[in-house]
Amino acid sequence: MNNKKADILKCGRALFSSKGFKDTNVAEITKMAGIATGTFYSYYPSKDKLFMEIYLEENVKLKKNIMESVNLEASPINVMKEIMYLNIKGMTSNPILKEWYNKDVFNKIEQDFREENGFDSVAFLYDSFIEIVEKWQIEGKVRNDIEAEMIMAIFSALVNVETHKEEIGFKYFPQVLEYLAEFTMKGLMDCSKKE
Repeated sequence: MNNKKADILKCGRALFSSKGFKDTNVAEITKMAGIATGTFYSYYPSKDKLFMEIYLEENVKLKKNIMESVNLEASPINVMKEIMYLNIKGMTSNPILKEWYNKDVFNKIEQDFREENGFDSVAFLYDSFIEIVEKWQIEGKVRNDIEAEMIMAIFSALVNVETHKEEIGFKYFPQVLEYLAEFTMKGLMDCSKKE
């Protein structure tokens, strides 16, 4: 039984990677997996749900790799810049994660997923990073008058700015993101404002 689900995941991942979400259909996934269409639907109610499961797995892998490769003892501003750089690099180089930038596709899938699983289920997935923020607060490296969860929401907002590079303008975008990250971190590191 689990082998069929694993086959669906494997074939879905391969097809989504090579053809993208829009150009992949359930019939192709089931054909590649060697199963009947009904079998697919006994595991997943839709192509969207399969894609979101694969997307989240890929996202967790990327975030784990980022957290393992960043020097968390560096200054908070350098840690955040490196995390943002590695995140953008990872998102744009992974064909499944790259769908994040396809607004037509991702907005609908994400909305359905949030409705089914709750808003927090698509949190930025840095489970261990909030502990680092809390550590920085204890050490006086970042403001402690702002809850760690709010700081994480600010970081998520910074990352989400990347999906608006067309509106910002490609000419200015890399510098805009870098300045936003720098100004945000400087504001968070201004511990003279802490309680």
